[in-house]
Amino acid sequence: MRVRHAPWLLGLGLLAGCALRGDVRKVELQVEALRSELARSDTARRIERDSIVRILASLQAVLATQQTALLQIRGDVRTDLQGVQQQLGTLQELTGQSQQRLSELRSRIGSQPSQPTTLFDTAGATPSAGAMASGLGPDQMYDLSLQQYRRGSFSTARLGFREFLRLHPADERAPDALYFVGESFAPENSDSAAAVYEEVVRSFPNSPRAPSGLYKLGLLAEQRGDRAAARTFYARVVAGYPRSDEANLARDKLQRLGR
Repeated sequence: MRVRHAPWLLGLGLLAGCALRGDVRKVELQVEALRSELARSDTARRIERDSIVRILASLQAVLATQQTALLQIRGDVRTDLQGVQQQLGTLQELTGQSQQRLSELRSRIGSQPSQPTTLFDTAGATPSAGAMASGLGPDQMYDLSLQQYRRGSFSTARLGFREFLRLHPADERAPDALYFVGESFAPENSDSAAAVYEEVVRSFPNSPRAPSGLYKLGLLAEQRGDRAAARTFYARVVAGYPRSDEANLARDKLQRLGR
């Protein structure tokens, strides 16, 4: 009886062993698959982490560049403000000196009504505040006024040029003198400068200073934001003085502003 059932039991054992090995293999395959998935997940996280690190490094570089630029801008603004303050101080000083000299001139005129009024100290060829000795010739009077303009003494230069125009209205340099009166106003009073430029164009339309005056009127119109007026002035330069240097500049302005 025992001998009869031995093969059957042996076969059953073999089947159980095969089933167990199959399960083990499945588990091994699942473990390998899990390991592969974990490896891929780790790689993806590492790539994502590296990408984030690179992005952060780029942002830090951009921020550092912007901070450097801001520091430079602050330095430039501080320097510009200091320059403006110095210029204002110089202007106030010159204004005070001019007022003092004008007061001295008025006193001299009041105390010596019969003597000629002098605007320049001819002994040292240095302008005082008032304006010119009527006895000076037109050449010396014009040159002294131009020297003052080039030195930045605009008020004194303006007085000299006006005196030149009063005494020598027919001189060939009269358009230049009137134009420089406008130029002397430009840094401090654009409305007064514009009025003088218009007078240059009106009084001396055939002078080379006429296109210069028109062009300057266009620039002043641009500065105050009146583009239509600026285009009108530039168009007048091109139409009235097409061969002038200012006409070339005006054409560029018209192209930029749009006709």
